[in-house]
Amino acid sequence: MTYSQKSAWTGFWMVVPYLLFFAAFSLIPILYGLRISFYQWALIGERKFVGLQNYLDLFSDAEFLTNTWHTVIFVLVSVPLLTAAGLLLALLANGLVRGRTLFRAAVFLPMLLSVSVISSIWVIFLQPYTGLMSQVLGALGASREVYWLSDPLLAWVSIVMSTLWWTAGFVFILYLAGLQDIPQTHYEAARIEGAGRWDSFRLITWPSLSRVTVLVVVLQTISSFKIFGQSKLITGGGPAGSTKTIVFSIYEKGFQHFELGYASAISFILLLIILLISLLQFRLLREN
Repeated sequence: MTYSQKSAWTGFWMVVPYLLFFAAFSLIPILYGLRISFYQWALIGERKFVGLQNYLDLFSDAEFLTNTWHTVIFVLVSVPLLTAAGLLLALLANGLVRGRTLFRAAVFLPMLLSVSVISSIWVIFLQPYTGLMSQVLGALGASREVYWLSDPLLAWVSIVMSTLWWTAGFVFILYLAGLQDIPQTHYEAARIEGAGRWDSFRLITWPSLSRVTVLVVVLQTISSFKIFGQSKLITGGGPAGSTKTIVFSIYEKGFQHFELGYASAISFILLLIILLISLLQFRLLREN
């Protein structure tokens, strides 16, 4: 056996443990879930093969279509806000001379908390009369009490605010790394040419961060399509189901109504959406 053949076999045996775990905990469950999506099954009792009927039923399911629309709106609102907030925070941190470490820690620390902790904090913040938001609005002169979790629009505003506070630190870290990769000589040359701060941002910073921006937008889009914890724990899907999402549909169909085949079909529709976004990411990154 030659040296290259020995190296190839060594590499193969090194990845075997990962392949075994991947097959046991990812590939086989995915394939089993795909199989279940072709059945009508209530966990107890026999399964009935229905072919593509579960997928066809989704197009006439008003609740699923409404929840999908809620998810799309959340993605369209939250992703630009998260991207802009992360970039702004990174620019501030990159320009700080004092307190830079403390600022970075303050922005990133919420990322370390679980969704249940984040949701509990925001539920306390948003309580009418006694919550922090109510106290702040009262100090600013608001004459009426705001019921954040009882109004459909304000409930979504609450979910977006909590998501922004929770996940902006991840975007912040990516942009900060991108900013530190830009050579300072570019800015020095721009200053010699008489460029101001806005011109330096427009002509140097923003183009240099294009790959980071594509990565952030795609990752946050995929993550936002999977939103569940905030809508479940902060609003409970209410008021009147106005904050339910695609994953909320999977949870209700699978774990409350025990329609496992139907829930699996919804899961694979969500998987298809995420795969399409991932393919778009590869194409954009390749073009860049």
